[in-house]
Order: sequence, then C-alpha cells, then structure tokens
Amino acid sequence: MTEGTTSAAAEGADTLTRLEQEGEIAADYLEGLLDIADLDGDIDMDVEADRASVSIISDTGSRDLQKLVGRDGEVLEALQELTRLAVHRETGDRSRLMLDIADYRANKREELSEIGAKAAAEAKSSGEPVKLKPMTPFERKVVHDAVKAAGLRSESEGEEPQRFVVVLPA
Repeated sequence: MTEGTTSAAAEGADTLTRLEQEGEIAADYLEGLLDIADLDGDIDMDVEADRASVSIISDTGSRDLQKLVGRDGEVLEALQELTRLAVHRETGDRSRLMLDIADYRANKREELSEIGAKAAAEAKSSGEPVKLKPMTPFERKVVHDAVKAAGLRSESEGEEPQRFVVVLPA
C-alpha cells in the first residue's frame, strides 16, 4: 500500500466511526423521546451516502408513530432538526443525520423518484422546462437525483419555503 492509500483508508475509517457515533447519540436521544411520549418503536441505525441514518420502526404496525411524522412530514422534519442539535451538542460538529419514522421517508423517496422520472420524460418529449410544486430540501434532492438518473439536468428556483425544482430539457 502506498502512503496515500493508507491515509485515505484511515480517513474513511475515521469518518465511518464518527458517523456511527452520531447514530448512537441520535438513537439515545430518540429512545428518550419515545419513553417520554410513551410510544413503542425500535431504533435502526445505519450509514448511507456519507451520513448517519436513523429509523424508528414498529413491529406492530402501530399508527402511534404517525404522530411523530405529522402532516406532510412536518413533525418528522422538526424531530430531525432536534436530533441533529442533540448530536451537535455532544460532538461539537454539525450533523447531516437523516431520520425516518415508520418508513415515511422511504415511501416518500419512491414517490418522488417517480415524479422526477415523469417530469424528465415530459421535458424530453416537449422540449420545454418542467416546473414542479414547492418541495422541502429532502424532496428536491430526491427529484434532482431521479432527473439526473434519467439523463437530464435540473435546478432549484425560488426562496424557501416556496423553492421548487425545474427540469430542463436536453
């Protein structure tokens, strides 16, 4: 192994360790939250796309966890920010942690990927830009990825909370 390869491997291991630590801090914080709210749920931790990922799932399929998702994921977004703050308080570093509850984000990701693919197909066939409805940063990221996978380019326009994706023809 060369010195550069060894250094890159050590840096990758350090990053993985740091992300796993973020996941553990987040899991402890969320366990406390579930206890306070008297809700049942299991915590699953992972590292995906260079960020810690924590999911709260229920074996019983209980609708109780939907309270933590809220309308259009609003409560989930707020809990994610609170969890990121808890991680920041412990580590001193800004966290990009992703939180999913009751597979809300996983299901939303599939739905948004379809929207992105359909918008890309429409832009290809019409030759005109396709503007989508305002979305959260998470939603826009998923749509941008789907458009890129379809071989087109997209960009975000507008100001929060009315920021939206525009799919550009080839």
